[in-house]
Amino acid sequence: MSLSSFFEKDSFPSNASRGLIAGFVGGLVGSAVKSTVERFLEVRKIDQKSAQVKMVNQLAKKVTGTPIKVANEGLAEQLVNIPLGATVGAAYGYGKKDSHEINIIDGIILGGTTWASTHETTLPLLGVEKSPEKVPIKTQASELLAHVIFGVTTEIVRGLVNDSLHPSHED
Repeated sequence: MSLSSFFEKDSFPSNASRGLIAGFVGGLVGSAVKSTVERFLEVRKIDQKSAQVKMVNQLAKKVTGTPIKVANEGLAEQLVNIPLGATVGAAYGYGKKDSHEINIIDGIILGGTTWASTHETTLPLLGVEKSPEKVPIKTQASELLAHVIFGVTTEIVRGLVNDSLHPSHED
């Protein structure tokens, strides 16, 4: 059996594989778009390190005894963002493995819940971001917008990749 005939089947393994791959690619693209958009939004103060850089610094100090170099902070941030976005996208794609249509509302929900589960809860609990009540509303709105753009991009790309892997599907 060829790979293309495997993906064209409507079976659990084929749908799950298609969903994981489509979501993974969607999450990669969504992460790249989110990172680009964040350059134009006020998601933190100019001199403030991101939560990703703080986490990589903590790991670097434990492993090497020193933090990462300032020149490497942008790369370090993406070494957290891209795998995390791809993983979130893959899980999302798996959850939508039987859905062939693109639903922008689902993307908005993905982005909003990703924001809420990171910036509003997990990152403050880990001590790498301030608690939400100490973050200005404008900053929170910018973060939410960036995450919604991530979610919508992930959904659109997921749907397109899913369709390209399963061109003969019937809605």
